[in-house]
Amino acid sequence: MRKTDLSEATCPVARSLGEVGDWWSLLIVRDALSGVSRFSDFQRSLGCARNILSARLAKLVETGVMVTEPASDGSPYREYRLTEKGKSLRVVLVALRQWGVAHLFDDREERLQLVDIRDGEPVARLEMRAHDGRVLSADDVEIQSAPGGA
Repeated sequence: MRKTDLSEATCPVARSLGEVGDWWSLLIVRDALSGVSRFSDFQRSLGCARNILSARLAKLVETGVMVTEPASDGSPYREYRLTEKGKSLRVVLVALRQWGVAHLFDDREERLQLVDIRDGEPVARLEMRAHDGRVLSADDVEIQSAPGGA
């Protein structure tokens, strides 16, 4: 099944999903943010088929989300590293994580949580804020066309 090319879409959400929107890619980025860097470790963590993992890693490299480099231990293997573009997906994954905790888990269910390294406390919920710092709800915003460069 061919995917629709969203690279020219005017909607930033559509364009972003065209680049990293499939769930395998986001799970690869999640693992990379946690320090996973080798193909075999991604495969072990994700449990996906080699051909799928290979294709998703290649796309993440092609789009500049990841780069490959020689293994840090001097072995003949290659390692995958997130670029700054890839690292900036952390906030997207935090928002998705927080949405999942709020809507997909029963209060009694065990779940992984994201904590501040400094004090071990859970990370605060992300909030949408106005230019002046006000917290905005979904009803407080609308989509408008913006000129290039905005």
